[in-house]
Amino acid sequence: MSDKAFWLTTPLDKMTSSQWESLCDGCALCCLHKLEDEDTGDVYYTDVHCRYMEQDTCRCTVYQTRQEKVPHCVWLTPDQAKEFHWLPETCAYRLVAEGKPLFDWHPLVSGDRESVHLAGISIRNKGIPDDRIPEEEWEDRIIWKA
Repeated sequence: MSDKAFWLTTPLDKMTSSQWESLCDGCALCCLHKLEDEDTGDVYYTDVHCRYMEQDTCRCTVYQTRQEKVPHCVWLTPDQAKEFHWLPETCAYRLVAEGKPLFDWHPLVSGDRESVHLAGISIRNKGIPDDRIPEEEWEDRIIWKA
C-alpha cells in the first residue's frame, strides 16, 4: 500500500510526526470552546473559538507556542486516542482511533487542502473569537453536544 494511505496501515502510536500532523483536516472544530456538564460529563461545543484561530484559513496563528499563550489548549497525542470521543465525529484523529475510514473531503483522500472548507465542514469565517465575548455568555452560544 502506498504511503498516502498510511492511516489505514499504521497505528496512531507508530506514525511519524509528519503523518500525525497530516491527519488534521484543517477544519478548526477543535478550536471551538467546549463546555462540560460537571454532573453528567457531557461536552457541548460553542461557536466561540480561540482568539488565535485565523478565521480565513482555520489555522492557529501561534501553533508552536500555543500552550504558552493558551495553557488549556489540548495538544492531541496518540496515547490519548481512547479519549478522542469528545472530538467531532468527522475528525480524522477520532476516525482513525475508532478504525473508521476518512471522509472523501479529507485532504489526505481528496488531495486538496480546500476540500474540507468546500464541503462545509470547517468553521472558516464562522463563530466569534473568545476575546470578543465574555466567558459567562458562552453557554448561550452552544451549537451541539459531542
